[in-house]
Amino acid sequence: MKTKINLQREYFSELPTEILSSSEFSVKLFRYPASVEAVEIKNSRGKIIVLPYMGQIIWRAEFDGIDLTMKNMFSQPRRTHNMLDTYGCFAFHSGLLASGCPSPEDTHPMHGEFCCADMDRAWLEIEPGSITLCGEYEYCQGFGYRYTARPSVQLKADAGNITIGMNVKNTTSIPMPLQYICHINYAYVDEGEFAANIPDSTFKLRETIPSHIKPTADWFAYTDEIKKMQSQGKTLTKLGNPALYNTEIVFLADDIDEYTDSIEAQITSPQGYTFKTQFSTQQFKHAIRWIMYNGDQQVSSFIIPATSRPEGFLAAQKAGHLIMLEPNETREFSVTTGLK
Repeated sequence: MKTKINLQREYFSELPTEILSSSEFSVKLFRYPASVEAVEIKNSRGKIIVLPYMGQIIWRAEFDGIDLTMKNMFSQPRRTHNMLDTYGCFAFHSGLLASGCPSPEDTHPMHGEFCCADMDRAWLEIEPGSITLCGEYEYCQGFGYRYTARPSVQLKADAGNITIGMNVKNTTSIPMPLQYICHINYAYVDEGEFAANIPDSTFKLRETIPSHIKPTADWFAYTDEIKKMQSQGKTLTKLGNPALYNTEIVFLADDIDEYTDSIEAQITSPQGYTFKTQFSTQQFKHAIRWIMYNGDQQVSSFIIPATSRPEGFLAAQKAGHLIMLEPNETREFSVTTGLK
């Protein structure tokens, strides 16, 4: 049996309110001082904090006492339509008409129009052994496109991971482009070792330099070393000197559906814990590996599922990687991620 609880914005205040308590779960509603609504869902192993009305951003994830979220500069989420103004979350939905970092010729915002979308409604679905936070958003632009997006995030009892979902339906009368990245931002794992069920050589160093990146001479020297490794069929498989990642290092993997139907990728800490992500390569044919370490931001996203490279709309269009949704066509995406 499934129980549905419809949420309303007036339910949220700065004083947390517990709306559900059981032997398996606790659900609290609260509002950050910056006036951003949040839902905290706890199970026996940890919790997630989700922003139900701002793109259903997953702000925090913590299991077994381990914070899974990248180190960042934000003490709380900021109400904004620009992802860079609140870039401190565990995961967000990049897209949906365009995604990634725009080139100088692109016209879309960084990571697309949906990531900080003002959601139309939100609700909880409660089933034996699981709680799912769901949302709905209708995008509509005169002389443009119209779609309905339904993101979701599910936490099961006694689980150390979550399942992130996205459902997109084209409600325009013409075909609509779709680009989507399930952008997961993992905490930096010192001396962490990468592993995946695709060849290490699949991950190639990104050649383009986005406008928000300001490379140094040391960065160019280090990336030249990585290029030499790649020419020998090798790549970075273990995080070593964090100073080398002061400016982000990004690897891209294309056409990963040629290797397997289902990706399993992970990073393992010397302390014994492992972060793991699983997804279908029929849904995501590309993947990203993002590494950065400085005083303000520290991240080791060992794999980020994507429908195309994160280099903006025009690059995806040129490469033939855009998904074109026919009128009334729906695409679904699902990613399971967390502690192994």
